[in-house]
Amino acid sequence: MNRRLALVLAVAALWMLAVAGRLAALAVVDHERYLARAASQQQRRIELPPSRGTIFDARGRALAVSVEVESAWADPAEVADPEAVAAALAGALGLDRDKLAAELSGPGRFVWLARRLDPPDAERVRALGLPGVRFQHETKRYYPNRALAAPVLGFVGTDSVGLAGVEQQYDGGITGRAGRQTVLADARRRRAVTPHLAFTAPEPGRDLVLTLDVAIQHVVERELARAVAESGAKGGTAVVLDPWSGAVLAMAAVPGFDPNRFAGYPAERLGNPVVQEVYEPGSTFKMVTASAALAANLIDPHDVIDCELGGIRLGSVLIRDHKRFGYLSFRDVIARSSNVGAIKAGLRVGRDRLHAQAAAFGFGSATGIDLPGEAAGMLHPPEAWRPNSVAYVAFGHEVTVTPLQLANAFAAVANGGTLFRPFVALERRSPDGSAERRGAPEVLGRPLAPTTAREIERLLEAVVADGTGKAAAVPGYTVAGKTGTAQKVVDRRYAPGRYIASFAGFVPARQPALVAAVVIDEPRPPLYHGGQVAAPAFAAMAEPILLYLGVPPDRAEPERWPGEADGVRLALVPSEELAG
Repeated sequence: MNRRLALVLAVAALWMLAVAGRLAALAVVDHERYLARAASQQQRRIELPPSRGTIFDARGRALAVSVEVESAWADPAEVADPEAVAAALAGALGLDRDKLAAELSGPGRFVWLARRLDPPDAERVRALGLPGVRFQHETKRYYPNRALAAPVLGFVGTDSVGLAGVEQQYDGGITGRAGRQTVLADARRRRAVTPHLAFTAPEPGRDLVLTLDVAIQHVVERELARAVAESGAKGGTAVVLDPWSGAVLAMAAVPGFDPNRFAGYPAERLGNPVVQEVYEPGSTFKMVTASAALAANLIDPHDVIDCELGGIRLGSVLIRDHKRFGYLSFRDVIARSSNVGAIKAGLRVGRDRLHAQAAAFGFGSATGIDLPGEAAGMLHPPEAWRPNSVAYVAFGHEVTVTPLQLANAFAAVANGGTLFRPFVALERRSPDGSAERRGAPEVLGRPLAPTTAREIERLLEAVVADGTGKAAAVPGYTVAGKTGTAQKVVDRRYAPGRYIASFAGFVPARQPALVAAVVIDEPRPPLYHGGQVAAPAFAAMAEPILLYLGVPPDRAEPERWPGEADGVRLALVPSEELAG
């Protein structure tokens, strides 16, 4: 009996010793491991998305804002019937049913169902009362002006990352910093926040003030769209600059897109052709040829050039003019846009000088504007020029440019010879109220002496006064500019019947308030020249912008002819001719 009792006591002692050892292990040795397991089951870390900074125009009007919306997510462990839940969500939101069902059948505890839902969509999902489906507050980017300035603004993806335009260029500052919050979850997965759990508040992004002006942007987009529609063109671009700083006042492309619904557009519509697409400028490039010739004192505006009645032969190549011009002063060569006259001027200048002048204007190099994806254009090094390259480059072929480069080069003429780096961001504002404003305009170079710039400005005035750019005239203002018409290159060949029409200029000519370039892609003949489709668009943009900016006229309104009313001139015929 005593032996049995001793055995029982021994077994009990060993059992108690084992229990005590296990308890000690749980309390001491494995304490941290089990504590971590308990925390992982009871606690969940939630990312608190920051509010993206607002984008304003130069006068403080909102171009892009962030609004609070809801996103739907699910815990697959709580979804008893993935197929049924997926079918209900697919019907409510138009999602892929099979993909949803697969994700809801997975082993994870968190699946995004739909991010940043519009309020009606969120209410539709909530009304379904689906088990395991929950909502989380996030912010969604909203563009109150819809398609206005979309190529400049860009857009934001599902994960609140800028994917184009200034949204991409300044994403790091606009985005802000996400916060973190740890919450407790009970057996029913209900959440509770307690003060002792970790919490880091999200930091909102910085606001961004642009150089764009909504009013100017609206005028430019309206008139560009009108020009494209009336000419039956494939599309068009326009950019307006402040010639004294390089600030972009407006930048537009047709056709455009609505950044609120960017996913519904083809990829080729989502870029910014003003800075990303290149073309042969044609006769607008004659400004560069004239600059090189005048700067080197190789020609005078009054020098007379034989334009060969419409054609010039260089070796075995015959280059034709658009009209049969005879003898023209160099002023009229530019005003009437004679290719032969420009070629002869280019041949006087020579390869190296012409290349140097083009490069000084910034052609062949990106301007460095604060927008993503800028193209540099093509300006071959002098040693790569072919025997007739000087002739072709002289009237804007064998060289490619962006509309922005063209406008910026004309801005250098307008301001007396200084090439500025163009820019769109004016100021960055922090949530604490501090602001970082752009400093002095950045000078890229000085392609012209002031005296030469003044001579070029007079030549460009003549283009609008009595040359190919008459349709660019603005009542009460002196306009300087140049037309261009270039046959379009498609698959490395000139495409018959397909043209790019352009006009670049500034106004008022003597003290410019704005510089603009208008490029129309594939206007339909018979009206396809720059003077016919791009120059009128320039005038239609410039006049209301000048009035909006309060720029006074720089010349008196010309007297009306007798019988002229409301801009329409009536034909006056002597009475004796009527009698016969």
